[in-house]
Amino acid sequence: MAAPSGAASCEDFAEFQELLRVMRTIDDRIVHELNTTIPTASFVGKIDAGQTCRELHQSLTDAHTSRERIIKNCIAQTSSVVKTLREEREKAQDDVSLLKQLRKEQTKV
Repeated sequence: MAAPSGAASCEDFAEFQELLRVMRTIDDRIVHELNTTIPTASFVGKIDAGQTCRELHQSLTDAHTSRERIIKNCIAQTSSVVKTLREEREKAQDDVSLLKQLRKEQTKV
């Protein structure tokens, strides 16, 4: 069970949350994954439990790494937008729409 490999869009927060939810599927179904990975007594000789456990571990590691990369990337992107908006806000302190946009981006971070 692999994580989605598509590029994450950080601009739409709901879309980003949905992507993270999908990427968490392997974690949410860990009991099921373990039950299907570890062989029952009747299949012990037919399946290499060590290999299937290593594959499950690799899947978990890949999913966590991918999620971490996407989260850090979105934090960096949004922080950059916040920095730019702060600089613009300093120049135009009377711009209420700019302040609202800045607050929205700060909330995202």
